[in-house]
Amino acid sequence: MTLYFTKDHEWIDVAGDTGTVGITVYAQEQLGDVVFVELPEPGRGVKQGGEMAVVESVKAASEVYAPVSGSVVESNDALAADPSLVNQDAEGAGWFTKIKLSDSGELGGLMDRAGYDAFVKSLG
Repeated sequence: MTLYFTKDHEWIDVAGDTGTVGITVYAQEQLGDVVFVELPEPGRGVKQGGEMAVVESVKAASEVYAPVSGSVVESNDALAADPSLVNQDAEGAGWFTKIKLSDSGELGGLMDRAGYDAFVKSLG
């Protein structure tokens, strides 16, 4: 499995042709307490950089963008019952969806952990 990050603070953990997607620890810290998550239905097509899901917190609602293009194969139903999983384990149990990649070449435009950490530090 290989972990990648976007400048919009999403992560994708790729195994084979499928990636598990969520928001980063930094993103959930900026949002505060997550109270609702709207996830895409399995079978829905997503485009890299396109809106994929919505996360709402006590502070704001924010779109979650697809880090890659493909088709949603699974959404994390546990988030419907307990959206706070995003705050508890943003880069683990708080994952949003799994996407079957349509173009693995898109991963080349994403950052690795070191690149993402440097990007976050540059935000001040």
